[in-house]
Amino acid sequence: MNEFMTAETLATFAGLTVAVGLIVQFTKSVVKKQFGDASVRLYTFGVSLILTFVFAPAGPGVRGVVLTIINAVLVCMASMGGYEALADPLAEKRRDK
Repeated sequence: MNEFMTAETLATFAGLTVAVGLIVQFTKSVVKKQFGDASVRLYTFGVSLILTFVFAPAGPGVRGVVLTIINAVLVCMASMGGYEALADPLAEKRRDK
């Protein structure tokens, strides 16, 4: 890849996933410090929702809004790791001693 992120790149699933991952990883420490571990997931969804509505809306009307929200959930899950979200849905890290 020989160029920076573009609007065309952000209009793709892969582009949105990378952008959300980068933004969240860069700012996660601030969010965790203020609100705790579980809030990072809501923060990730918020970033996904905003970027998906701006760069990849699914169309006009209620159908478009619902599809865009579903797409934002997919981007959110992919960017934060689907396994971790499903394996530990309440963000309660368990440590075996």
